[in-house]
Amino acid sequence: MIKAKKVVVTGGAGFIGSHIADALIQRGYQVTVIDNLSTGRMKNIQHLVDNDSINWVLGSVTDLSLLERCFADAEFVFHEAAIPSVPRSVGNPLASHEANLNGTLKVLIAARDTKVKKVVFASSSSVYGDTPTLPKKEDMIPDPLSPYAVNKIGAEYYCRVFNRVYGLQTVCLRYFNVYGPRQNPNSEYAAVIPKFISQIIQGEPPVIFGDGEQSRDFTFVSDVVSANILAAENDVTGVFNIGSGSKITLNDLTSIMLKLLKRDDIRPVYEKERLGDIKHSLADISAAKSFGYKPKYSIESGLRETIRSLMG
Repeated sequence: MIKAKKVVVTGGAGFIGSHIADALIQRGYQVTVIDNLSTGRMKNIQHLVDNDSINWVLGSVTDLSLLERCFADAEFVFHEAAIPSVPRSVGNPLASHEANLNGTLKVLIAARDTKVKKVVFASSSSVYGDTPTLPKKEDMIPDPLSPYAVNKIGAEYYCRVFNRVYGLQTVCLRYFNVYGPRQNPNSEYAAVIPKFISQIIQGEPPVIFGDGEQSRDFTFVSDVVSANILAAENDVTGVFNIGSGSKITLNDLTSIMLKLLKRDDIRPVYEKERLGDIKHSLADISAAKSFGYKPKYSIESGLRETIRSLMG
């Protein structure tokens, strides 16, 4: 690979985006990070800013002229910027639409106009909705249950059209329940794994919405980073599931956390199901294997890394 090719990570101060930025620097890329810090955090990239490892830009993906300046001469754009929450999209669908759908459209326009080679877009397993068929395959008919899921499937369609109509290469990666270090456990909309770990560390019972028998395909963030870079560097376009290829119930997940944290005295508390939440999710990852994706982390090894980071 030729060194010092320019790449851009939108949402690069976020949980996943900052890990992607780290990995790209290690691979010899010249990295620009764009983030408006609405959900991203400076602490995630401070080490990169302090070392002058990245070109850091405070700004929004809804600013087309800013995107065009940042994308000039870039080979790849990793589009991670989003308001990443189903409950938040239910509470404020307009803000989600503006950031997630309008923002993606502007990223694609800027990429087209600056001759970017490929856009790798962070989509979501939420596009499948609650269809009972498992595992989820990319050719299933989408059934979004939240404004967030509508944003993501709409953005996927824009990616496909920009590929077909303008020749801009696009890859959409449907993430399945990503977790790992740097995920904010204190947000009102925190994902289940950092939230539960944080509650257990503090001696509080984790709160499960529903009966706990809902299952998820949890994907460790390092595997997602690997998928992004493979998708960019290989000659592929289209839509791909990115998961672990296995599922676990929230009850079993909580049991493993309690065991790893040696807190057998704590029991989860159950509350009523939340609007827009799906019952089961499991990825068929055979398509992504075609470009070399192979998840390396089991749920237990991923949880150990996450616990270490939250306790450190």
